[in-house]
Amino acid sequence: MSVWDQAAGWDVPQLGVAVVGQGAAGDVGRLDHLGDTDSAVPVASVTKVLVAYAVMVALEEEALDLDEPAGPPGATVRHLLAHTAGYGFESGSAVIAAPGTRRIYSNQGFEVLAAHLEARTGIAMPTYLHEAVLAPLGMNVTQLAGSPAAGAFSSVSDLAVFAAELVSPSLVAPQTLAEMTRVQFPGLPGVLPGHGRYDPLDWGLGVEHNFGRPGHWGGTLLSADTFGHFGASGTFLWIDPTRALACACVTGRDFGVWAREAWPSLCDDVVRHFGR
Repeated sequence: MSVWDQAAGWDVPQLGVAVVGQGAAGDVGRLDHLGDTDSAVPVASVTKVLVAYAVMVALEEEALDLDEPAGPPGATVRHLLAHTAGYGFESGSAVIAAPGTRRIYSNQGFEVLAAHLEARTGIAMPTYLHEAVLAPLGMNVTQLAGSPAAGAFSSVSDLAVFAAELVSPSLVAPQTLAEMTRVQFPGLPGVLPGHGRYDPLDWGLGVEHNFGRPGHWGGTLLSADTFGHFGASGTFLWIDPTRALACACVTGRDFGVWAREAWPSLCDDVVRHFGR
């Protein structure tokens, strides 16, 4: 039985999947793939991981600091990245909680984050993302063409390159990546949009951190250190640093019940087949 048997039977308009890991020579790159890996597709909230990584580059360039004020009174860049600044979900939403007291998944927080970075650097987020991350990695298909919360287009091939970077970073120091992927403001409950309530709902700086839990879209076999994101466009990206393994997937079908049923099996199969 092939690792791709289940995914090949999904009722989706456009399927592309890639697995990234360490090869025999110890280098990190694509191990296998399925379907269309080269076409540009909307990746929805996976955008947040790309934007967060650009912010990590800005951090190393000393263009900003994670604990400098940003957003509503009492909030910082760190709060915005970790969905604890107190904004509601939608763009333009008001503050509904004190910073650091609730995990409220928020597109508005990333809108404010992008505006803050532009104010500090004089460079708009699409340009900064391109110059700091996309161009250096050769992600030539990817572009931010809308909201910094959900407006990027990318391909599976580009996401695989990005995943390899998150397994073995070249643009930031390992310590910076470790800070990005560390759980921030631990212990806060919250709702993972479209999926359900978690207590706690763990989040790093722009990346989800609830993998390996029962009922999660990433299945049951990923390590607790796994981080990543899914997008409402039917896209997901996860990186399991314990195994030096990653998976990127696009489907062209909006996230829903079908994905909650289909994705866990695929992710578990990927771990069984490629995991160390």
